[in-house]
Amino acid sequence: MVQLLAKFYQRITWLSFDVVFGAMAGMLFFTRLLRVNVFWEAYALLGMAVWCIYTADHLLDSRKLPIGLSEDRHKFHRNHFKALLISLLVVGLVGIFGAISFFGFSVELFLGAGLGVLILGIMLFIRKFVAKNVWLKELSSAVLYVVGISWFPWYQVEPIEYSWAAFTMTIVYMGLAYLNLMMLSNLDSEKDKEYGFHSISTMLSPEEHVKIIHQLAVILLIISALALIFFNSLQRIFPAILLLMLFIHYQSFFNSKLNSVQIRMRMEATFMIPGILLLF
Repeated sequence: MVQLLAKFYQRITWLSFDVVFGAMAGMLFFTRLLRVNVFWEAYALLGMAVWCIYTADHLLDSRKLPIGLSEDRHKFHRNHFKALLISLLVVGLVGIFGAISFFGFSVELFLGAGLGVLILGIMLFIRKFVAKNVWLKELSSAVLYVVGISWFPWYQVEPIEYSWAAFTMTIVYMGLAYLNLMMLSNLDSEKDKEYGFHSISTMLSPEEHVKIIHQLAVILLIISALALIFFNSLQRIFPAILLLMLFIHYQSFFNSKLNSVQIRMRMEATFMIPGILLLF
């Protein structure tokens, strides 16, 4: 039963549904942090946009693989390339018409579309020049991920209501996303070398990579702990959530009893934790 559930969740992660739910939970985090109202349509549009971006990226990666490799996310996308491509086109079109219907031809629509084009452009740039700018891959992905899930809540906030607490939580969330990608890159280092992919894990030695991960994790944990102490009582739930997410990342990655699949599943699942804000 446990193996069956693990295999089911693995398919969920290969289809990037965990990333979709994590992104929607992230938008909820910023909605509550900034005390703004976001309708369910915005969450649905975000989920479709995230799924399209990640699926397109995985499909592009899958075309680079040689035949005969063991079953994994890349081979899954290669084996189901046509079905996933058709799904990508359908979801993309539904998302475009849904965005026009929800936003109209407004500033919000053009900002969202512009951000999507920017993300795709940066992805293509890094893919083309990754060998020379390999460090940009994880960093840009982390920053753009958080910008993508938070821009709409931030857009609705009046400048007079900006606070150092909100900015701090946004920066820490970016740090968490970067830490996650650094850890995943380390876990995928052998496969990246085998497949000929470029990442920060192929540029650094394993020791250097792990050292940077450890330092970044400690810094983010300290900042979150300090925020938990100094934020007012109404805001403490936000650093508490990030502190929990960071601790799970740290404990999972540096737990020698867990294999790479277990570590990955635990870390990716943490991005759904902000969903508990639905209870408040």
